[in-house]
Amino acid sequence: MKPIRLSLLVLALASLGSAHAGKTLDTIKQRDQIAIGVSTGVPGFSAADSQGRWTGLDVDIGKAVAAAVLGDANKVKWVPLASQQRFTALQSGEVDVLSRNTTVTLTRDASMGLAYTAIAFYDGQGFMVPAKTKVKSAKQLKGATVCVQSGTTSEKNLADFSRINKLNLKPVVFDKFDAANAAYFAGRCQAYTTDTSGLASVRAKEAKDPKEHLILPELISKEPLGPLVRRGDDEWLAIVRWVVNGLIEAEENGITQANVDQLKADSADPVVGRLLGKTEDTGKLLGLDRDWLARAIKAVGNYGEIYERNVGEKTPVGLARGKNRLWTDGGLHYALPLR
Repeated sequence: MKPIRLSLLVLALASLGSAHAGKTLDTIKQRDQIAIGVSTGVPGFSAADSQGRWTGLDVDIGKAVAAAVLGDANKVKWVPLASQQRFTALQSGEVDVLSRNTTVTLTRDASMGLAYTAIAFYDGQGFMVPAKTKVKSAKQLKGATVCVQSGTTSEKNLADFSRINKLNLKPVVFDKFDAANAAYFAGRCQAYTTDTSGLASVRAKEAKDPKEHLILPELISKEPLGPLVRRGDDEWLAIVRWVVNGLIEAEENGITQANVDQLKADSADPVVGRLLGKTEDTGKLLGLDRDWLARAIKAVGNYGEIYERNVGEKTPVGLARGKNRLWTDGGLHYALPLR
């Protein structure tokens, strides 16, 4: 082999040990802020209080990314987006990440210039009805008017469910989430359909008495929710993907917001050492430093802490972990190994 070819081979092999930052990460570092698309207000997932402070499961994932990348969970520009705006905002570069209770589908992943990163919440579409109607099953809704938001998988799933079960459901379609909520509680629709997490959120926030509204037991779809990024920047895709997986693996290994510093200093567990950057530098593979995941966990906690704080059974939303438990506890969350 000629010397010049040998030199090129050595350089190529050396480059495998670290990642180029990528154009999105370069831009974010230059502006010192991440633009994250969120909902216009879904309590438990992304909602702003009267002081403009954003909280929720999707918000905490965004904060974790900011902490990993910029060292500060607060270096975020929150961009509230309606369903019809969300994909255009990501495609155009208005936001760097869409962390907005959005279902991952083939169409969205393969034909819209977008790429899914990881599943942050396993959900399914359901129905809510006033308890006084005595309806106990969605199949009892024959001929009913149903509030639904346009531009969502919910609208298409509703049509499929109605046709398959010969229910002749009559959708009452709204462009905005808040408008659909208001119409249902004003009695304009006999039922309301969206993801069950959204129904629980709406019931907790909007109902005068949540007990007066029943979420029916049927799930009519699979709704895996997770952050999306623009297609074409593999480095940025990898960063967001591994932050989410890292939060899940932190829960698997007992790393919490409270003990992350102590474990980093004292733990002899090789997995913990690797996750927290004590024994291995996984950050260089992502274009980050070795403490990227430790910072994310310290900012928002592990996945279980994020879930319980925002949507768990002790919150107004009141969702049991269910499918969102770890795989070791009968759930679906199974982190890809960080090694």
